[in-house]
Amino acid sequence: MPLAFRFSRILNPRLNPSTNLGLALASSFSSSSRPEQPELPGARGGGGGFPATIREGRAEIFADDSNSVFYNKAQVNNRDLSIAVLRSFISRRREEHDIQLRRGSHAELPPKHHAEELGHIRGSSEDKALSEEISYRAPKVLEALAASGLRAIRYALEVDGIGEVIAVDNNEGNNYNLATHTIYKKLVFKVDLDPYGSPAAFLDSAVQCVADGGILMCSATDMAVLAGGNAEVCFSKYGSYPLKGKHCHEMALRILLACIESHAIRHKRYIVPIISVHMDFYIRDKRNIALPNFSPLVPQECAECGHNFVMGGPIWSDPMHDKEWAASILSSIQAMSCAYSAYAKISAIMTSVSEELPKAPLFVSLHNLCATLKCTNPTIATFQSAIRNAGYQISGSHVDPLALKTDAPMSVIWDIMRCWVKIHAVKYRPGNHPGTRILSQEPKLQAKFSHVPGGLAVQKSPRFVPNPEKYWGPKTKAGRQPKRLPVDNL
Repeated sequence: MPLAFRFSRILNPRLNPSTNLGLALASSFSSSSRPEQPELPGARGGGGGFPATIREGRAEIFADDSNSVFYNKAQVNNRDLSIAVLRSFISRRREEHDIQLRRGSHAELPPKHHAEELGHIRGSSEDKALSEEISYRAPKVLEALAASGLRAIRYALEVDGIGEVIAVDNNEGNNYNLATHTIYKKLVFKVDLDPYGSPAAFLDSAVQCVADGGILMCSATDMAVLAGGNAEVCFSKYGSYPLKGKHCHEMALRILLACIESHAIRHKRYIVPIISVHMDFYIRDKRNIALPNFSPLVPQECAECGHNFVMGGPIWSDPMHDKEWAASILSSIQAMSCAYSAYAKISAIMTSVSEELPKAPLFVSLHNLCATLKCTNPTIATFQSAIRNAGYQISGSHVDPLALKTDAPMSVIWDIMRCWVKIHAVKYRPGNHPGTRILSQEPKLQAKFSHVPGGLAVQKSPRFVPNPEKYWGPKTKAGRQPKRLPVDNL
């Protein structure tokens, strides 16, 4: 599950760096100078402890069969998307810097404690203050829990405009907080957090080390927990109860967003989502703004079916994506299609994301609605026409090909289904069945099923791309021997 965020403020003081820490891996790459790498013995197979190499994009790393360093081929989608987002972030940061210089305004100058990081030169007198100027400085990138370091190497080789890339791996444990404040002395503009499993233990450190206006990318691969497989564990890690259902993957995204928001608030910061996507077996998120305090009253019983509500959450209920960012990232991906190994996958996902309704938390499933009423299914085109004829919006979702996101309230949706059942009668079911209770009420809205031009898919391109090979998913944790598949399954 990938997430990405931009941070808008920072008020906490810079922490003093410690000098007493041993790191398993701490590498720094410079995008300005990229010398040719020497050929090492055994690099291409057959000796030196490196029986093979792994190529991805412009990067090449060594691999062995012992699984001593974690590498998952399926995460190429994640890495390609991260590169696309970082390219868009650097481009936007340059534009914002140029606009600020043209306006000649210093109302939004960076805080004093990290003005040096931005290259801001402060004058010593009022005359000099009038001629203050912010010089653009390439952003510094931190790849925390880098494992093989492949993502960090790709950042340095493939993304123009990066000042420095720092790759750190400290065994994912108790020393992560210390490591993040030791390996660099200044705040960084982009932090990538992609641990094995849950990122919950590292969020507090991560939200503190991103500079004002920076971006945090966060991945979570513990989908079984976030999607409702173990509600107690989810609450202990993320402070939220998940609900099972077709919406579980989007709810997982919103649970992670709410968790990161809670960590940011503790340090007097707020965040705005840029992109939040579910891919394969994980979610990834990126974001930027604070919610007002509110607590709406919820009745115990549903007004439509009369049954008790099943409560879950809390979740992030504001938009998960920024439409301008999504369009910018999609354009960047399409313009550099040859640069991405997983172009078909990330292009399809970003196309779906750019078409989603931003202010529609979760979604409805047409199949579930019809299963409740025991009626025949209307086509998706017929249902979306009824929604639009009623004056509401509807879109698809990148999470599920059958998902429908709409700003119509459930009362309107059930009225549309009641009108559909009047045309396509169903067998009466006595008793306290939810469908019977719903159909016993007369619709307040008379639905119109006449066709409305323009379907859910605006662009004629695929939205859901199949996996390129079998067993495309999570891999064994580093240090453990991978399970051998039966010969029949190979």
